[in-house]
Amino acid sequence: MAHSLYITGTEGSSGKTVVTLGLMHFLQSQVRKVAFFRPIIDSEDEARRDSSINLILKHFELDMLYRDTYACTYKEALELVTSGNMSLLIEKIFQKYKALENEYDFVLCQGTDFRDKDTAVQFELNSEIAASLNIPLALVINGKDKSLDAIQASVRSNLELLKDKRREVGCVFVNRVSFTTEDCPTCASTIIEGSGAFTPLFFISETPALCNPSVGEVQKWMNADVLFGKEGLNNLVHDYLIAAMQVGNFMNYLEQDLLIVTPGDRSDIILASLTSHLSSTYPNIAGILLTGGIDLPESMQKLMEGWTGIPVPILSVKGATYDTCQELLKLHGKISPEDYRKITVALDAFSEGVDKETLVNKIFNFRSDRVTPMMFEFNLAEQAQKHRMRIVLPEGEELRILRAAESLCERGIADIILLGDTDAIQEKIKKFGLKLQDATIIQPTASPRFNAYAQQYYEMRKSKGLTLEQAQERMQDSTYFGTMMVQIGDADGMVSGAVNTTAHTIRPAFEIIKTKPDTSIVSSVFFMCLKDRILVFGDCAVNPNPTASQLADIAISSAHTARVFGVEPRVAMLSYSTGSSGKGEAVDEVIEATKLAHERAPELLLDGPIQYDAAIDPEVARTKAPTSPVAGHASVFIFPDLNTGNNTYKAVQRAANALAIGPVLQGLNKPVNDLSRGCTVPDIINTVMITAIQAQAEKGLITLK
Repeated sequence: MAHSLYITGTEGSSGKTVVTLGLMHFLQSQVRKVAFFRPIIDSEDEARRDSSINLILKHFELDMLYRDTYACTYKEALELVTSGNMSLLIEKIFQKYKALENEYDFVLCQGTDFRDKDTAVQFELNSEIAASLNIPLALVINGKDKSLDAIQASVRSNLELLKDKRREVGCVFVNRVSFTTEDCPTCASTIIEGSGAFTPLFFISETPALCNPSVGEVQKWMNADVLFGKEGLNNLVHDYLIAAMQVGNFMNYLEQDLLIVTPGDRSDIILASLTSHLSSTYPNIAGILLTGGIDLPESMQKLMEGWTGIPVPILSVKGATYDTCQELLKLHGKISPEDYRKITVALDAFSEGVDKETLVNKIFNFRSDRVTPMMFEFNLAEQAQKHRMRIVLPEGEELRILRAAESLCERGIADIILLGDTDAIQEKIKKFGLKLQDATIIQPTASPRFNAYAQQYYEMRKSKGLTLEQAQERMQDSTYFGTMMVQIGDADGMVSGAVNTTAHTIRPAFEIIKTKPDTSIVSSVFFMCLKDRILVFGDCAVNPNPTASQLADIAISSAHTARVFGVEPRVAMLSYSTGSSGKGEAVDEVIEATKLAHERAPELLLDGPIQYDAAIDPEVARTKAPTSPVAGHASVFIFPDLNTGNNTYKAVQRAANALAIGPVLQGLNKPVNDLSRGCTVPDIINTVMITAIQAQAEKGLITLK
């Protein structure tokens, strides 16, 4: 079941408030707890709350704090985007959204209010936010004064644009249409067929009562005084007319439902406007707005007071005429929580244009296997926090390790054990003001477990000619000591390599922890976090030239690792040949590896040999491997050798600006992972989280799909 929907218009004045009201009303009949969220609002000023949030919270009586319904202001968002810090903006929005997702059954999101000069920028921003949160879009297209052909072209172009950017569209609402509803189904089927996107399309008719502000809304927006005619505040305003010319000319410009804007000393315009309302040969105006804060002449006030039932409301503001008109142009037909008439009209319009059964089938059965890097890292942290594992870090004197440990402890991701010289570690903690009171610090040579570890290591390796003295010497090495902690059960996993070489990290694991009984080889994978999905690459760090049998084991181990971390494994055994298109010893080895992997894990979705383009691109797959169950949709990529794998992962990392998390070691009895010596603090944090989750899986604390 989908747990969220992101409403965004493609341009200004699309009427997304109507869609928001209708969807929220519909959702409350389907699920127990619904939240409302706007990633970006205009201002955080509590005195002038966001109108959409205020409307939804009050009308639907949502039990939410106002501050929980948004992430940041448009100004803040624009500054982050223009300074190249889009990731920081997404992270801020992501954290607020996730808090709601964890508490509510469904989160209905509404995008930004479009501004005249940056429509394309805002549309891209909204679709980027939705994609980063993995939320399907509910697209709202303005159909006002557009023909069926124009609407058809607009819907198709938007769907194709979003498809090219790999954005998910849950449904499309064409709002404010003026043609008859009998024409809608034909238009809908034509658009869907022509775009190739099977997206539910709904048409909502134009309703003047919703689009035009009332005189009362003008009064609230402008903070105007009501001089006369309070009973006419519900009159709808079709447009504004600035009256500055002589009466004879002014009368030629009168139209139905105009709001006349004129200085307060223009008694002639006021009288002409009022009397025109009484004439059957002139249209009815909506009201009069007097500017300049000028009091009506005493004679005019006397006339008004004696006039039984002023036909239209008369308002007064202090601002000059030009400034007043500029402010009026910012006012659209907003719906206030108190305006039950407009709310009812909006809900009726939505209900008439939307097929509820189609909507249910689409938004509640929406499925997506897309995972953004931020989602992946968030899910890692969330899973690691569920069952806190004890992770030992042998390089405890390294500042990057200490900074990562501080973050891990503060976030409750793991119980951290630091190895090294106790005085040196404490000195750095004090020097850099780190908060590591929750971490355990152990100096191996001073540990009461030192002799027991040395003895255990001696028993394991004496057949290889190791003496007890040599075993004691090895245990003075923090990496050996930490590995023995994991083997004995005093720690659940180990992460090393920020200072030590890969060989120094892995060798103790080979000697002490050893490989799983059903695995012939220790291998590695990298999680390649692309913009909208996670790929698993193996082996890119350990085995230079694996045999066919070893390749099969790597494929099976990589699929298991993918599943542990929530990636549905569809395994591609890579080669320079797809199917039987090429010949050679290297191809034959991949063919043999594929055969062995099928025999050892028949339930696994796996295919090979296959080229990378056919494995990842559905279009290429339709040509090169039309019958393959994996081609075009592979999530796990097994490279034939280390040269190919290592170069490919680095090429993808740089060319696609992908986050590469790893190497993640697999095939060991207990989790040990290696860091690059150039690793950053976030790299260390990610590797610790991965190690903790591997430890959970080893203990049976994770239910695999």
